[in-house]
Amino acid sequence: MTVPDITLMFTGDLVLDVPDADYWLSGIASALRTADVAIGHLEVPHTLSVHAMAGDVPAPGAPPENLASLKRAGFTAVTLAGNHIADCGPEGIADTRAGLERVGVLHTGAGKDLNEAARPVIIERSGRRIALLSYNLVGPEIAWAGEGRAGCNYLRVETADGSAIAPAAALERFNDHQRLAEDIAAVEADLVVVALHKGIVHTPARLAPYERPAAQAAIDAGADIVIGHHPHIARGIEIYKGKPIFHGLGNGCVVTHALSPGQDNPARAAWVERRKALFGFEPDPEYTLAPFHPEAVNALIGKVVWRADGQLETGFLPVFIEPPGRPVLATGERAQAVTRYIADITVRAGLPVLDFTAGAREVAVA
Repeated sequence: MTVPDITLMFTGDLVLDVPDADYWLSGIASALRTADVAIGHLEVPHTLSVHAMAGDVPAPGAPPENLASLKRAGFTAVTLAGNHIADCGPEGIADTRAGLERVGVLHTGAGKDLNEAARPVIIERSGRRIALLSYNLVGPEIAWAGEGRAGCNYLRVETADGSAIAPAAALERFNDHQRLAEDIAAVEADLVVVALHKGIVHTPARLAPYERPAAQAAIDAGADIVIGHHPHIARGIEIYKGKPIFHGLGNGCVVTHALSPGQDNPARAAWVERRKALFGFEPDPEYTLAPFHPEAVNALIGKVVWRADGQLETGFLPVFIEPPGRPVLATGERAQAVTRYIADITVRAGLPVLDFTAGAREVAVA
């Protein structure tokens, strides 16, 4: 019997806390529905809980009904291990997991304790098994799951002096190799995808010192594909030992009022102003639902074709974020501009130079 090829697609962060989620996802849904497996990162809890976690800038819970739009848009699974999934406490995590299960979207990365949060999800296609693991590398530690404590799955990254309690931009040293290796070795699958919530937010091109070591450690331990998200701006692509690493996919679909001026939450209001000083940019006023760095309009859907002989063919679909925050598949000159941008930030990040060959709707990477 002939084993068919399997196409996998990956998006970055998903924040859907405004009405009509189907519309906001519609600009990329046509592509996602063509994939055999489509995976995104769900950034915030979908819950009616008003609990706000102390110690970070809390994201509000998104409408539970918006989870059904993920299924309709073509998502097979989402990762949950990130710095905001615990913002509405244990109830927010439980509500999100239950909502995803209700609509038929698989998930991994958060749970009522570390055992549940660390449990990988297995996706079966054409007799082959794909394992998906999800880790948060940027804190805050209060959001990490533990024994009897709800939260997200995590890998420890430290500053130069050994502290893990620091702004993400100060984190330098990845040292959780053993746990990562043990997790990957324990899965029974033909293909292993590892999602890492990592990086420095709102900053073009730059990779933190720990990012490549962490991603490469996953490949060394047996992962086949590594995907990254968190900075809300795209990062470069690396091929390591023949395996793709998407260091940052940019925003998958982020539409929220929680980052705009005029917040009624003091912590979020303070962050809106502090972010301008920290990262040196003024958001484009047209992007009311996605007030990010001007270069964040460039994003991508990662694509990997898993051939019948086991070979992986890497590429991406250029995505443009149009005002006020809706992602759309880029075409023509706009697609060429996004492709040039991804090639440029790959070089600027100090990654090995790759060949980006643009086709009609997607880009091959070699």
